[in-house]
Amino acid sequence: MTAEKGFRSKGVSAESEDLARLFATIAVAAGALAMETFAKPDIEARLKGDKSPVTEADERVEAYLLRELEVALPGVPFLAEESVARGKTLDVNDVFLLIDPIDGTREFLARSSDFTINVALAEKGAPRAGAVYAPAQGRVWFAGALGYEAEAGPGGSLPPAQDWRPLRVRPRPADGLVALISKSHLDAETKSFLSSHQIMRSAPIGSSVKFCLLARGEADVYPRFGPTMEWDTAAGDAVLRAAGGATLDPHGAPLRYGKKDVDYRNGPFVAWADASRRDGNATLP
Repeated sequence: MTAEKGFRSKGVSAESEDLARLFATIAVAAGALAMETFAKPDIEARLKGDKSPVTEADERVEAYLLRELEVALPGVPFLAEESVARGKTLDVNDVFLLIDPIDGTREFLARSSDFTINVALAEKGAPRAGAVYAPAQGRVWFAGALGYEAEAGPGGSLPPAQDWRPLRVRPRPADGLVALISKSHLDAETKSFLSSHQIMRSAPIGSSVKFCLLARGEADVYPRFGPTMEWDTAAGDAVLRAAGGATLDPHGAPLRYGKKDVDYRNGPFVAWADASRRDGNATLP
């Protein structure tokens, strides 16, 4: 029996919790590989075909994650950033894995602590479970039906459940929203969104950490209009949804996964902590 069928032997909630713990555990273990490169005096990088940078850490972390996932979930197809960059194609079905070994490679090269390791599983177009690990911060966020945060050193173990902090988004503040924006991709559309909403303060944050800060109740909205891929968002989106938030497309529908017709690219989206009380009826300006 393949894992794709085998992990459905439990109830949906129990399965997703098991997956979340699995993803968090292997992401934390992979963090040691990322930090080995991060600690080098000079980090070598090259440009891929899409002009984005790739480092030794991206490739080593992805190779480790894929080995561990093949053992734990044999037969489940995957969509992984560096594998796709090398020409691997994927005909996704209802269930598949999404792997972003280093989200925020530019932050990694700049010695920022915002870069993350991301593992998620999507089913029927939605992220079912995911884990986001920030090795340089020693923090991991993971979610199935419920979302949690924990402290874990790179290469260490996921702490026991009593040390996990439940994640829950906050209600919309009466005095205005805290918006999280990309450090590397602040565009005219984002500026327009900020000016047309009741934004009290905006903060530039790198990588999928933005989803996690929404999930832990530190901010209210994350607009993104520049290009992203499904592996960039799936794990953080899983964490945010489990905490009570939503990531919505221009039509106000949840961001969908498995978009083979557009090569798994995301269009514009806005991630909301309190989606029920977003400004106006439209998600985007």
